[in-house]
Amino acid sequence: MNEANIVPAVSVAVLRDRAIMLVRRGRAPSKGLYAFPGGRVEADETLEDAARRELMEETGIEVGALVPLREILIDSRDEGASVYRLTVFGARHSGGEPVSGDDADEAAFHHLEEIERLPLTDSTLEIVLELLDGQVNLPG
Repeated sequence: MNEANIVPAVSVAVLRDRAIMLVRRGRAPSKGLYAFPGGRVEADETLEDAARRELMEETGIEVGALVPLREILIDSRDEGASVYRLTVFGARHSGGEPVSGDDADEAAFHHLEEIERLPLTDSTLEIVLELLDGQVNLPG
């Protein structure tokens, strides 16, 4: 796969007490599935700037420091989309109540027992468990 064909993207796993922010995707890739809020990185943005912008556009909430959690390649070519290099950040909620916007059909904080029953994108539950188990140190 040619590196030039890979689209940079970001998402943010937001922790508030023992709840995690999820959105239901309104568009491909992953339409109808629950995931962390995020999207494509614009040409002039850093990954962190894109993560904060996407989080605000999709949920209206603010976070403290962003901690990179992992990088995932998502091949959405069978859905007519691209191959994305998704950088997943973790952060603590610092302000605002979630309101779905942009391409999110729904935005809310969920507890683990709810998350386990939702249709999720790949690796979402694994990251949720890492955050809730304290395997990731989020400042704040």
